[in-house]
Amino acid sequence: MNLSFPLFRTRRRPSWMTWLAGMAVVATGSALLAACGGGGPLGNPPDITNPPGATGEKLSFAYYQKCIQPILEAALAAPDGSNHTNTCASGGCHDNTTGTGGALRVVGGAPAQDLSQSADVLRTTDMYRNFYSAQGVTLPGNADDSRLFDKPLLKNVLHGGGLIFASESDPNAQKIRYWISNPAPQGQDEFSTASYSMFTPADPATGTCNTTP
Repeated sequence: MNLSFPLFRTRRRPSWMTWLAGMAVVATGSALLAACGGGGPLGNPPDITNPPGATGEKLSFAYYQKCIQPILEAALAAPDGSNHTNTCASGGCHDNTTGTGGALRVVGGAPAQDLSQSADVLRTTDMYRNFYSAQGVTLPGNADDSRLFDKPLLKNVLHGGGLIFASESDPNAQKIRYWISNPAPQGQDEFSTASYSMFTPADPATGTCNTTP
């Protein structure tokens, strides 16, 4: 009896099947990454690091609450004019529990806080958790090296949500730049009333959000 033939035969997948499988993976990945709104992220430059702060300066909690938090929860129009309903804080993006969007984590619907409360009380709130997370992806005093500013603009950085702001002149991008560029005075904390000058008039309850020095 001739036993030289192989007991098992390995079947090779035709090349066209391999190509189709690869395209399916790319399409699925692209859909997931673009789910947060904006343009497709594939082909973006490599990610950049967010340098650690060296000065210990704090960003303004009051300005974050009134001017930055609403941006993270808004259904922003895509730069190409298309409509979408996802927000930065939505599930799959930067939601605190289900988000997959890196270090930034946002508790959706966080109640606005009375700034007259003590710092100890404010630091236990969901609004403060959001503030703390957002500040963690910034370099206080330097917006151009901060991921919170660079990612939605695709400034030499990969962003899973794609392009969110068409340019740095977008009003929301201007608010983020202004917030990062104006930390509280050296030695003062994030609740410093000196940061109230970031509003016109200088009152976070009634003032509008400044965007220029």
